[in-house]
Amino acid sequence: MAARKVVITCAVTGSIHTPTMSPYLPVTPDEIAEQAIAAAEAGAAILHLHARDPADGRPSPDADVFMQFLPRIRQATDAVVNITTGGSSAMTLDERLAAPLRAEPEMCSLNMGSMNFGLFPLVDRYPEWKHAWEPRLLENTRDTIFKNTFKDIEGILERLGKGCGARFEFECYDVGHLYTLAHFRDRGLVQGPLFIQFVLGVLGGIGPDPENLIHMKGIADRLFGADYQFSVLGAGRHQMPLVTLSAILGGHVRVGLEDSLTLGRSGLARSNAEQVTKIRGILEALSLEVATPADARAMLALKGGDRVAF
Repeated sequence: MAARKVVITCAVTGSIHTPTMSPYLPVTPDEIAEQAIAAAEAGAAILHLHARDPADGRPSPDADVFMQFLPRIRQATDAVVNITTGGSSAMTLDERLAAPLRAEPEMCSLNMGSMNFGLFPLVDRYPEWKHAWEPRLLENTRDTIFKNTFKDIEGILERLGKGCGARFEFECYDVGHLYTLAHFRDRGLVQGPLFIQFVLGVLGGIGPDPENLIHMKGIADRLFGADYQFSVLGAGRHQMPLVTLSAILGGHVRVGLEDSLTLGRSGLARSNAEQVTKIRGILEALSLEVATPADARAMLALKGGDRVAF
């Protein structure tokens, strides 16, 4: 019997962590490209990408910045490129969609509901900051809604899905988000195979408890049957335990410096590739096979890397 294939997604930089928190967080287009390529070489089949202002590392929706690293990644690797539509809670929807609409990638992330997205507890962890924007951005999440309304989601499905042929990593931060996804499936606005990312451990979403992961999988099984694949994102120190549990339960895994800055108890991860290498070793120890980009494209019915606009 062939080993089951597990897709590793690597979320390279995100918009949560800031330069003060780790010297290894990629900020410039060069750093993002280099770390993304190394993560793919280490075994990541999907690269989930955000951009940052090269001058000070703040999250950026600027499509011109994305286009400084997207072509390099495509030229150097066959990995599936997955561009955020979430950006950050401080961005407007039009800002969040600028880069994916220009790049027309194979995949985009799509958050399945509006929510509180609390990063403000991080402010107290650091006595000094490299940039004044860092504590301001974090503190502002105390009184900010991460807006993803039904209308927002409908528009993204129409413009990026129907319009650009992109498929989606549906990010579900709570059980209700699964029912929202089922609503869009029932209306015929999304079709399987669905790729659902269970997101655990963000303040405002479901907690990082193994029981919550098992519960979310049970609900998804009932709602979507055999017509979905799932992956797991565990925030911070919960990353490796929860993604390992995902693999054991039949799912895929997501790592990367967007989700956690550490390599478990051994301290800060020095690169995204280190996290990919670690989870790859865990998967292989579980007698699981790491999926290639071609495997991921077949599992998720993607349009192919030759049909993007970068």
